[in-house]
Amino acid sequence: MLWTAAVGFAACSDENDPAGSSRMEVRLTDAPGDYAEVNVDIRSVQIHREANDDEASWETLETIHPGVYNLLDFANGRDTLLASANLPAGRISQIRLVLGNNNSLKLKGETATRPLTTPSGQTSGLKLQINADLVADVTYRLLLDFDAAKSIVPRGNSGQYNLKPVIRTFAEAIAGGIKGTVTPADAKPGILVISAANDTIGGFTDDAGRYLIKGIPAGTYKVQFSTAAPYQNKELSNIMVTNNAITEVPAVDLN
Repeated sequence: MLWTAAVGFAACSDENDPAGSSRMEVRLTDAPGDYAEVNVDIRSVQIHREANDDEASWETLETIHPGVYNLLDFANGRDTLLASANLPAGRISQIRLVLGNNNSLKLKGETATRPLTTPSGQTSGLKLQINADLVADVTYRLLLDFDAAKSIVPRGNSGQYNLKPVIRTFAEAIAGGIKGTVTPADAKPGILVISAANDTIGGFTDDAGRYLIKGIPAGTYKVQFSTAAPYQNKELSNIMVTNNAITEVPAVDLN
């Protein structure tokens, strides 16, 4: 038996992603519960691309932070990164959290923890339906909001508890990016993207004069191109960036 929940996605960008790939981040947060601790043992985060549920098609995300997480550490707007990966663009159908055995609960006023039983989570994992299309050069951030109060189920009057995760899932659009070309390519300028508040994000062109700078929050920017003689510095203004796309910047001639 599998736990299931529906999820949604929105996009952001990360300047460290290789061009042409998508990036996915999975983050954990919590809706507060009336407990001292709710400790969940997360071992792995996996994705599935196919419409069917073929077990062999699950892929483990390349960067995972396994461990025991006290959900109450991430209440009131706090969150933590569980896993991330650069992925080929295309459809992701599901995500799965694989839980370990070290799940526990501490009631208020008690000093010792009680075990939390997760009958299906230890073997098959917690599955979340996604059905999202990943776009190249865009980062997708999925926030998993555990409801600690609803996820803890007493087992009669035995003093024992089961963990049956109830998760609210939503996405945040964090940032977009810019791309373009510079001529001549030999100018190899440094590039600064500058906000109205003078926050800056930088980058460089490649050997062909192309650049792609990601991780830029939505807004209006000026873009400065700094080079050395015999080439000239240039500045573009009023470059609009949205949270879910890469903005194409007009070509720049530094002659």
